[in-house]
Amino acid sequence: MRTDIVHIGAGELTYEIRNIVNVGMKLQKLGLSTNWENIGDPIMKGEAIPSWMKEIVSDAVMQDATYGYCPTRGVLSTREFIAAETNKRGGAQIDPEDILFFNGLGDAISKIFGFLKRTARVLVPTPSYTTHSSAEAAHAGDKPLTYILDPNHHWYPDLDDLEKSIKYNPAVAGILIINPDNPTGAVYPTHILESIVELAKRYDLFIVCDEVYHHIVYNGTSTSPLSDVIGDVPAIAMRGVSKEMPWPGSRCGWIEVYNGDKDPMFAKYVQSILNAKMVEVCSTTLPQSVYPAVVQHPEYQGYLEERIRRYEKFSNIAYDSLKDLKGVLVNRPNGAFYMSVCFEDGALTHSQRLPIENNEVREMVEALVNPEGTSLDKRFVYYLLGATGVCVVPLTSFATDLQGFRVTLLERDEEVFRKVFETIAVAIKQYLSN
Repeated sequence: MRTDIVHIGAGELTYEIRNIVNVGMKLQKLGLSTNWENIGDPIMKGEAIPSWMKEIVSDAVMQDATYGYCPTRGVLSTREFIAAETNKRGGAQIDPEDILFFNGLGDAISKIFGFLKRTARVLVPTPSYTTHSSAEAAHAGDKPLTYILDPNHHWYPDLDDLEKSIKYNPAVAGILIINPDNPTGAVYPTHILESIVELAKRYDLFIVCDEVYHHIVYNGTSTSPLSDVIGDVPAIAMRGVSKEMPWPGSRCGWIEVYNGDKDPMFAKYVQSILNAKMVEVCSTTLPQSVYPAVVQHPEYQGYLEERIRRYEKFSNIAYDSLKDLKGVLVNRPNGAFYMSVCFEDGALTHSQRLPIENNEVREMVEALVNPEGTSLDKRFVYYLLGATGVCVVPLTSFATDLQGFRVTLLERDEEVFRKVFETIAVAIKQYLSN
């Protein structure tokens, strides 16, 4: 074309979590049976939505109001409910005007990073959930700025590295926290959150905290919502219905703005996000409308607790399956429903392989791993997929140089789940012995 139409950050927008599905689908056509352990969709993994929840949605569908626009910020009664629940905790106090609904947190993430000044950067964790790191990098047209999550210390943030990343990058304006964390499954103790808030206060930064998994915590761990520790630091918390209800297909999430009036520049920035949503008119009405009724239903808490107990049990099955393997570093997940596994330095090489019986599948995998620059963990992931049908995601896809993979805990059938992790363990042993 006569002029360049490609955005400066277009090359930073990657999402290997779904990219690998394209590979898996092609391999399926060649006869490969696949276990999809790559994406955090409880419904796809067989989560049955209880009838009482469906009845609430069905009743709402029969109401004409759920077919119309709602206010730009979101359904007022739902925002009033959320504000009241947040304020009960006694931390940062908000009102319904401090809440803004989006078509899923992907929409919120796009706008939160997209409406920052291009030279203003937000530090993201490494590893980091791809949607966050890609959106931050795309807005700046550069690689993401990161701080370390330490696999040798429960995947907790390295606070020294975080402060150095702030101190020596004057463009840094904010810090992203994901708690409970995706992709690692880590849950941050309150004192770590307090330390991050203290850094933000000292260096005059704002905080963005993705809390979409906040109620999915187990193995005796605990944490605090950002509102409990934020003090007077400007911040945005991100929440949604996709993981807890779960209803990922609803595309319904929201932000809560804390201390929005404490800094004029932050207030103007938040207003720009609201204005961007106003141009779209509003977010989807139906899921917003039913949220209070669902979470206040007498059976909701028991339903959520049953799921959490299952994730806890499966987290320990997964951890026990892999923890004693030579060449890998494994932490037990304590929240969300993901596990990240690291290979030790030097464990992976470009000559390692797994045997693949189907000739067409083997040829396709070899073609995928041959290009120069293919990361060593992606090479393992493709061989694992081709040899066993188990689909996981390379850890290097999550804005990190660490070699490894992320796998979910979502399989409902315990026998199948155990078999998947036994298969992964055997494959790692075989692969590393080559």
